Amino acid sequence: MDEPRSPPAPFRRLALIGIGLIGSSLARAARQKGGIAGEVVATARTAATRETVRRLGLVDRVEDTLAATVTGADCVMLCAPVGAYADIAARIAPHLSPGAVLTDVGSTKGSVIRDVGPFVPEGVHFVPAHPIAGTEHSGPEAGFATLFEGRYCILTPPPGTDEAAVGKVATLWRNAGSMVEIMEPAHHDKVLAIVSHLPHLIAFTICGTADDLEEESRQAVLRFAASGFRDFTRIAASDPVMWRDVFLNNREALLEMTQRFTEDMTAMARAVRWGDDAYIEDKIARGRRIRRRLIELKQA
Repeated sequence: MDEPRSPPAPFRRLALIGIGLIGSSLARAARQKGGIAGEVVATARTAATRETVRRLGLVDRVEDTLAATVTGADCVMLCAPVGAYADIAARIAPHLSPGAVLTDVGSTKGSVIRDVGPFVPEGVHFVPAHPIAGTEHSGPEAGFATLFEGRYCILTPPPGTDEAAVGKVATLWRNAGSMVEIMEPAHHDKVLAIVSHLPHLIAFTICGTADDLEEESRQAVLRFAASGFRDFTRIAASDPVMWRDVFLNNREALLEMTQRFTEDMTAMARAVRWGDDAYIEDKIARGRRIRRRLIELKQA
């Protein structure tokens, strides 16, 4: 019996700028599943990371400079922390090929359009994207080819973006296993503020609260940590530079959701103080419904 063929790749050469969890997972998917690009080239900020990528054999070629990485690529993907995007975009702009697609994997989209858009040369197509997939681990050794399977990837192309370029980026992510949605950037940032950014902010904060306890209490917290606290510590183990940049670059939406959460948390504390069992049960029941819905959507 013939082996199943890989889907056709939308790009001839994919250049990855940064190759941590997301970039290395996409590179592995390109090797194992096909349908991503005929050739994958990558670079990373440090020589040590570049050497790790070479040792792991994740890509066809590892370059030491941004210019060499993007030259001749028909798709360039920014996989660095979003705070570094403006500097990277300025440095690669003179070396981007006419007709190439510039995309990214950042968790904020308004800031990406703000920081990268001014540097996109005439004739280069800019298609911001956000694969909603990940773990608390980081670095090129953390990736795996199935990371994107059954997960959403949101594209936020600015008005007037070439439809063929958007279609190619959508095909890349579908071939990696993702379900693709198109969304307006501000709406994306507001949605992600509540479903991703605020939970991470809470996780970092609650772990900081636990760490600030007196030594005897802190040791007890760690020894007898229940599943709820362990879940917070898993989230809080995420890359600090990446999440610092996410918080600062989605500041307005995150602060709005933080304020709403603070008000709801105060109301819940008030219900506990005054024994408002109906309010408490309603909040718990609503949480259970959301969990069941996530399971039904296979996003749990």
